[in-house]
Amino acid sequence: MTRLSVNINKLALIRNSRSGNLPDILKLARDCESFGAEGITVHPRPDQRHIRFDDIPKLKSIVTTEFNIEGNPTPEFMKLVLENQPDQCTLVPDAPEALTSDSGWDTIKHSSFLKEIIKELKNNNIRVSLFLDPVENLVEGAKETGADRIEFYTGKYASQYAANKIMAVEKHVVCAKLGFEIGLGINAGHDLNLDNLKYYKDHVIPLHEVSIGHAIICDAFYYGLHNTIQLYKKQLI
Repeated sequence: MTRLSVNINKLALIRNSRSGNLPDILKLARDCESFGAEGITVHPRPDQRHIRFDDIPKLKSIVTTEFNIEGNPTPEFMKLVLENQPDQCTLVPDAPEALTSDSGWDTIKHSSFLKEIIKELKNNNIRVSLFLDPVENLVEGAKETGADRIEFYTGKYASQYAANKIMAVEKHVVCAKLGFEIGLGINAGHDLNLDNLKYYKDHVIPLHEVSIGHAIICDAFYYGLHNTIQLYKKQLI
């Protein structure tokens, strides 16, 4: 069964729109776990518009499932990760001004840089995943950097799904098979939702973990957080 990691950034964004601590991010992280999430994902950005840097040690102290910190490996980000020792660090090449992550690493062009970063993380017993577009030579490049896993960017899959789901998923199918054959774990995330998740999971084999935030929070307005997490888990059976 593919594991579900819930990205709680959007919940932090709501909190940050007012002063105070409503909603309580720590309580929500614990609730997500009790409702069935097998991981908690956060993506601290330089402007701290959702998850703040001071949230990280608090979350580390209470998360009992897998704690995944994702982001661009700037010196500030690396310091935060190394001080808090998550189970997994997902490296994402997003610019500081990016609204959201919308493309993966060029693992050929940035090979030397990534090798250094990944070595430092793995020396601290942190599993490393690289955010990646489903391109075969980039998958092979990810293996060369020393990464443990890759996380496929699924934004394009989601945007193409309604028009032609076979075409939308085909590159992911090929690259997941290749990645697994060369020893990489396979994760995925971005714009996966109740409409397109099961089809993706049924065709991208193996699929170890999905990280989903925005769609879960949107669906929770209608179904409630507990029911929503259960609905997503059912898509992954």
